Amino acid sequence: MEIKQELSQRLLQKLVLTPQLQLAIKVLQLSRLELVEEIRQQLESNPILEEEPPEEETVPLEEGEQDAEVGFADVREEASDLSALEKGDLEAWKKFVEGYNRFSTSPGVKVSTEELPTIEATVARKETLSDHLLWQVRASDLSEKERRIAEFIIGNLNDDGYLIDLELEDIASSCQCSVDEAQKVLEKVRLFDPVGVGARNLVECLLIQARTYYPHNERLHRLIENHLGDLEKRDYQKIAKALGCSAEEVKAMCEIVQRMEPRPGRAFSSGDVIYIQPDVYVFKIGDEYVTVVNEDGLPKLRLGQYYEELLNVAKSEEAKEFLQGKLRSALWFIRALHQRQNTIRKVTESIVRFQTAFFEKGISHLRPLTLREVAEDVGLHESTVSRVTTNKYVFTPRGLFELKFFFNTRLQSLDGQDVGAEAVKARIKELIDNEDPNNPLSDEQIVTLLRKENIVVARRTVAKYRKVLGIPSSTERRWRKR
Repeated sequence: MEIKQELSQRLLQKLVLTPQLQLAIKVLQLSRLELVEEIRQQLESNPILEEEPPEEETVPLEEGEQDAEVGFADVREEASDLSALEKGDLEAWKKFVEGYNRFSTSPGVKVSTEELPTIEATVARKETLSDHLLWQVRASDLSEKERRIAEFIIGNLNDDGYLIDLELEDIASSCQCSVDEAQKVLEKVRLFDPVGVGARNLVECLLIQARTYYPHNERLHRLIENHLGDLEKRDYQKIAKALGCSAEEVKAMCEIVQRMEPRPGRAFSSGDVIYIQPDVYVFKIGDEYVTVVNEDGLPKLRLGQYYEELLNVAKSEEAKEFLQGKLRSALWFIRALHQRQNTIRKVTESIVRFQTAFFEKGISHLRPLTLREVAEDVGLHESTVSRVTTNKYVFTPRGLFELKFFFNTRLQSLDGQDVGAEAVKARIKELIDNEDPNNPLSDEQIVTLLRKENIVVARRTVAKYRKVLGIPSSTERRWRKR
């Protein structure tokens, strides 16, 4: 075959992320602590950026209510002037940064420190199971659609790493994919570290670990799948007879099972902690809820006072290109920060609109909500809403919550109205808290009581929710009361 060089044309379509978009995505998905660290790194690496001195004076919320009304009008007017910024106009962005002091994501709303939660009111936490798994999703070779499905699955795992609230059909419906696609992604998630997450019960969890670490030990697989009850009773002879092996081999397999992790999420439920500071506050002023992005503790950035002088005195083209590159990077970073805070505010305001009943009446009125509903409401993509609500916290009159908390699965009621899974859990807990200690309610009785309230759930669903709440069975509750 003759080897030769030639020129040819071909049509190629591919997705390319600009540096600005990559930076915006990176900044958007950072937690508050990670954002502070990123800002510090930018200040160290970019001589154009400077940190402004923090403002000392604050206005109490009561005195600032009138200012708040003016402020919201101002932000709408100010936002309409940002079209040039959206087009990437360098001069417009320089002008924007010069006025950065007077512009904020919650203009006109100033809150006194008395209105803010004390450090005791915040939540202490370490890296969660969700954090650990989402990091692996981002590092995997999953497609964008598969990542969205994986994020949805991870968002519905309980603290032990079990997926007990959703069936494959629910995942497929929520993620707009086929059941086969949902199953395929679920199997991949189950192989993430820690192996066994995403299982629906103990047998499934141990079986995933056995097939991963001991893929050729069919007897071990059969033991876990069919004889865990006998293993608990230490009936080695019965198991040996069923598996066609000796009792000593059964004991050896028992030791393997004992080394497995029945609760894959256990390692992420305790340990060294850090304090959470909310990313956004929700206050009730009169009859309305006001959303205020928390910028306290975030370094305020500005362009260095001498950057133009440096550009003027720079003699070599190399020095000028270096300074101009740093200037562009500084402007892009400040823009990404502004977009992040503005997006968090918009998404939080949307959540508050959807979940007003929860803020007014409590957990039993938490309505079903999906990422898609909020995305359509604020004009963003679902993946953007997912990034915004991951590791972001809101302090409300009802306490501190992760934004993900407000998204929960939908259950159907007899009167055709949708009921949220969290609301059903709260009602189950309330029923059990008020039961007769000498005659505790069985799962079947709870199903009947819920049906009288037009809430249709299966007995196994009640059992799952009860386990999630850490409530033992009626038999065990009766025994404990004795």
